[in-house]
Amino acid sequence: MAHSGSCFCGAVTLEVSGEPEAMGYCHCRSCRSWSGGPVNAFSLWKPEAVRVTKGADNIATFEKTPLSQRKYCSKCGGHLMTNHPPLGMIDVFAATLPTLAFKPGVHVNYAETVLQMKDGLPKLRDFPKEFGGSGESVAE
Repeated sequence: MAHSGSCFCGAVTLEVSGEPEAMGYCHCRSCRSWSGGPVNAFSLWKPEAVRVTKGADNIATFEKTPLSQRKYCSKCGGHLMTNHPPLGMIDVFAATLPTLAFKPGVHVNYAETVLQMKDGLPKLRDFPKEFGGSGESVAE
């Protein structure tokens, strides 16, 4: 299964193949600020599953911390994905992939939330243990 997406102006297109490793919501301040919303919907992919199909020369990167290399179109500013080198994953924003059936499984960094979401999904204080977090759950 493959899904295609693009930036806001279409100068950059990308494709993901297979199934994401995880999908969910991030509530950290950095993701909220970057996305311009109260939460960021993520889909995590192994790097080999993500391919830029057009406009690679239009991709710019902003790296606030070594955990996140945020990728966006230098023409329109449209957000595309975030490379997470320490995790060995790429977060292709769910909104970038219009045909992906978004099925969230977890909330991460819920201790920082500004939008409580009562959906029955696990709410982690920070990250899962396998991604260097505490793995600690917080109440919905």
